[in-house]
Amino acid sequence: QMQLVESGGGLVQAGGSLRLSCAASGRTFDSYAMGWFRRAPGKEREFVAHINYSGGRTRYADSVKGRFTIPRDNAKKMVYLQMVSLKPEDTAVYSCAVEVAGGKFDYWGQGTQVTVSS
Repeated sequence: QMQLVESGGGLVQAGGSLRLSCAASGRTFDSYAMGWFRRAPGKEREFVAHINYSGGRTRYADSVKGRFTIPRDNAKKMVYLQMVSLKPEDTAVYSCAVEVAGGKFDYWGQGTQVTVSS
């Protein structure tokens, strides 16, 4: 069992930056890959970024590649989403999740709202 709590969202102007945090509880955090997802109003949830258990491998949605990074700190049981050059289309509720099996995510956090104004 793991519990995830996101924080760090807010209102930012286009071109600005934010860092989202995802705090995990549970003893096996460093055994699991983690992902960030987002859901914009009226749209389906979409994949944003993924990091493997050690932090040595990451991948990103094409829409955020080059602007977002997903570091993790296993000692602190934290995963982050560093976002720069934000665009209005990045506005969404951002959630982190644990990859419990190949491509399957669980233990979703409650999400944190990111609003980018033009």
